[in-house]
Amino acid sequence: MQIEVLKSKIHRATVTEADLSYEGSVSIDPKLIKAAGLLLNEKVDILNCNNGERFSTYVIQGRPGQICLNGAAARLVQPGDIVIIVSYAQIELNKAKLHEPQVVFVDAQNKIKTIRAESHRNNKKK
Repeated sequence: MQIEVLKSKIHRATVTEADLSYEGSVSIDPKLIKAAGLLLNEKVDILNCNNGERFSTYVIQGRPGQICLNGAAARLVQPGDIVIIVSYAQIELNKAKLHEPQVVFVDAQNKIKTIRAESHRNNKKK
């Protein structure tokens, strides 16, 4: 059996732009793409901390510091909004028990603060 688990996320990035006239996607700083282990054209969910919107789009390469929602998604954010960018993977149940997602924490300018694997062992209650 396979289940869908968190693969990676960019935590609390700041939206720099919203471009309604572009055909779609999210433009992400190339360093953030690499740090999170994302692929170009990979499906991601965007979670807007400011207004509660949750929607899916796909990754394209942006400029340094950029987080730009394009196309229809531009209606769901405002520059300055804080978002979490999430990717998922389908893996075997036995592997999921040991899977550790890659999490990239950024500052207000979308510069990397820390990168860490989120261990399921860190979440166990004592």
